[in-house]
Amino acid sequence: MFEENALLFKALSDENRLKILELLIQGETCGCTLIDKLPISQPTLSYHLRLLTDAGLTVAKKEGNWKKHFVDKTKIDQLIQFLTDLKNTEASCAW
Repeated sequence: MFEENALLFKALSDENRLKILELLIQGETCGCTLIDKLPISQPTLSYHLRLLTDAGLTVAKKEGNWKKHFVDKTKIDQLIQFLTDLKNTEASCAW
């Protein structure tokens, strides 16, 4: 579980990927829509979308010639739960 969460946090560690997630959380869309709203090139967008998809934060599905992307909200819930559990952990001197 720690390894998967680390991968998710790593995917979130870039400003452009955070912006992409913010746009995708509003609904499913294709890269052509995203590129118009971001100050990055198409190859850079593809790179970031691949990292987000590989981490499991987004899902890509092919529709004809288009590839639609959307956020897997269960992964967002997983991170929220991890952070909530971390926040609520009782201090101990187990060292």
